[in-house]
Amino acid sequence: MQAAQMTDAGCCRQVHIGPVTVGGGAPLALIAGPCVIESAELAFSVASYLKDCCRQLDIPLIFKSSYDKANRSSAASFRGPGLVDGLAVLERIRRELDIPVISDVHSVEEVQPAAEVLDILQIPAFLCRQTDLLQAAARTGRPLNIKKGQFLAPWDMGQAAAKVEAVGNRQILFTERGASFGYNNLVVDFRGIAIMQSIGYPVVFDATHSVQLPGAAGDHSGGQRQFAPLLARAAVAAGADAVFMEVHPEPDRALCDGANSLPLEAVPPLLRQLKSIQRAVRPPDTSTPTS
Repeated sequence: MQAAQMTDAGCCRQVHIGPVTVGGGAPLALIAGPCVIESAELAFSVASYLKDCCRQLDIPLIFKSSYDKANRSSAASFRGPGLVDGLAVLERIRRELDIPVISDVHSVEEVQPAAEVLDILQIPAFLCRQTDLLQAAARTGRPLNIKKGQFLAPWDMGQAAAKVEAVGNRQILFTERGASFGYNNLVVDFRGIAIMQSIGYPVVFDATHSVQLPGAAGDHSGGQRQFAPLLARAAVAAGADAVFMEVHPEPDRALCDGANSLPLEAVPPLLRQLKSIQRAVRPPDTSTPTS
């Protein structure tokens, strides 16, 4: 089995996203924001809050919000402002708040305009095997965050990485977001963090999508946000290089993924815990970064 071929997880390379370094012994980083851009005002407000919080705690931040959610359960669900207007919001956040930004790309046609704004391109979990999309994104020279499909084993991500490497890009993050566990449920195998790190790249843990209940509410997904902090703590203890969280001022009123999003006030105490856990399990000077 692939686990027999594993090397020390601490050997993964560093990936640089603007001023933020992920992996290779770098401090824990945070990728966070509302699931979708509901309005420019809300996105900017959440980004400002996260920036202040992370500055106080000395945690590197990448702001995430989607300009389009192309895989909603229902055709009637809110998808976001679209490519042009959404990228304009993210460009303003990047410029005025001086923080890196990330969003999903869903098609080859989106890649180039997105790469002109985003510091890192995110490949959604359902699209992580799409060769043309992966390679088009890789050719921009931007780092990629490839979310592991709910239907894949962690070692299968080596093939996704090989597609990106084949066109000369080795700035890759993998994101663990749970695996399908029967109908409308996900489960996290924390061995996957070390297995994916052994491929040679840093691993992000998506704490909020991992507690999603896909399609469980009929025309939208359910979720168990109360378990997201627990899984985040476990992931950092298992060696995750960064944590991904969708957050919202009022999750129960969010237009997308509210059931698994964390309220903003839950973020600072959780980040303090995660920093303490990383210090306990992975002192900074125990890894030799490669780049």
